[in-house]
Amino acid sequence: MSAVTPSKQVTVPEFRSAKARGAKLAVVTAYDYVSARLCDEAGVDCILVGDSVGMVVQGHPTSLPVTLDEMIYHTKCVMRGARRALVVVDLPFMTYQVSPRQAVRSAGRLMKEAGAHAVKLEGGVRMRPAIRACVEAGIPVMGHVGLTPQSVHQMGGFKVQRDADQLLADTTAVEEAGGFAVVVESVPADLGAKLTVAVTIPTIGIGAGPNCDGQVLVFHDMLGLYPDFKPKFAKRYADLGTAVKTAVESYCREVRDGSFPAAEHTFR
Repeated sequence: MSAVTPSKQVTVPEFRSAKARGAKLAVVTAYDYVSARLCDEAGVDCILVGDSVGMVVQGHPTSLPVTLDEMIYHTKCVMRGARRALVVVDLPFMTYQVSPRQAVRSAGRLMKEAGAHAVKLEGGVRMRPAIRACVEAGIPVMGHVGLTPQSVHQMGGFKVQRDADQLLADTTAVEEAGGFAVVVESVPADLGAKLTVAVTIPTIGIGAGPNCDGQVLVFHDMLGLYPDFKPKFAKRYADLGTAVKTAVESYCREVRDGSFPAAEHTFR
């Protein structure tokens, strides 16, 4: 059962208030109509249209090449499949870091052109002005602290983040700026617990331990559809990659031996 509302549209205020009710939030990252519809019907509270689409769908080594226009396209696809889940969309690299004004413009496009319910951006203290500007413009913002993938080169790779003072400053900065939730990525479990206690907004963990207020996983990771990168925190709930490969192999074999299409697949 969903932590928020079992049938009607999940709203930002409902999502934010789940923490006070002690309700855990289930978030899944998805990029298209089919995955969004399946997740929505399964009862997820929030669908995150992540810029990880650059790696999972486009085949890049990082999320950095993803453009705002591409995020708008994928969000439109997801919005057609999401009937009740809250849809939050990543602002891609260099579409909000230049200035708060740029952040509002980019976030505004995701809301206006794609129909997003909220946006997500990476960074805490340094992004406080951008978060505040978006919130003041009426755009709900989810923060993202810890391992911030858009800073992968600055961090020297996808590494666990252990600077407790910086993590605390970043997490509280997101709340102070008006963010309604914050993703906490790749930090030790004890730190994830401390950050969760330090703020009144929900913490959504990904590799941050069991004590966060919710969890997020990438659709393709949890289903075994993305073989290139297997992070420690990504539990596979199914191995659909193997199933898909087996199915396609069967198709190829039947086409080559003439057994497909059979009579039941043929018009007469």
